[in-house]
Amino acid sequence: MIKVLIVDDHHLVRTSIAHLLENEEDIDVVGEAASGEEAITLCRKLKPDVILMDLRMPGIGGLEATHKIMRNNTDVRILALTGFMEDNFAQRMLEAGAGGFISKDTPVPDMVEAIRSVFAGHRYISPDIAQRLVLSRFDSEENPFDKLSQRELQVAMMIVNCQRVSEISDRLFLSPKTVNTYRYRIFEKLGIETDVELTHLGLKHGLVDGFDATN
Repeated sequence: MIKVLIVDDHHLVRTSIAHLLENEEDIDVVGEAASGEEAITLCRKLKPDVILMDLRMPGIGGLEATHKIMRNNTDVRILALTGFMEDNFAQRMLEAGAGGFISKDTPVPDMVEAIRSVFAGHRYISPDIAQRLVLSRFDSEENPFDKLSQRELQVAMMIVNCQRVSEISDRLFLSPKTVNTYRYRIFEKLGIETDVELTHLGLKHGLVDGFDATN
């Protein structure tokens, strides 16, 4: 039996996926989490085999949660899940230790196949994402967020998702001064001066889903 933990900040998405998986005889949804922080806690408690991990969530997000979970739980498999994909974020998730990457419009049979595949220790990337990753190698347009370090990217994602410096400080266990230092470095590297410019750049390059700046 494959024990699955579903992580997504939208309740409807979590319950819909759980409902779709309940008829699979070899899959047991053992829990649901609404944030990266909750995913880390439930991973220690429930010891799932596979985590369906949303990429963009309030708080530390799926990328940092994947880093933290894989650092301490080498047996768990993470299958990244996203509704709006930018190539370099898929690559960073895979580098963080995710065993696969699928989009939220992946057909149910393919999602089930992906869960079984990463559980077996294989890498699974849905065809649409795999095609984009291949094509991105020949794309001459540079993604400015590639210039950022892992921590800078995390802070940037939190800023464009409307989180204040005090919130970022609390969630990342950093001082407000340190957060502002990261913010300054982000602006400098991206050639921008305001949070509004960062948000517009984030919308263009996939840090937020569509125009919903709260996701």
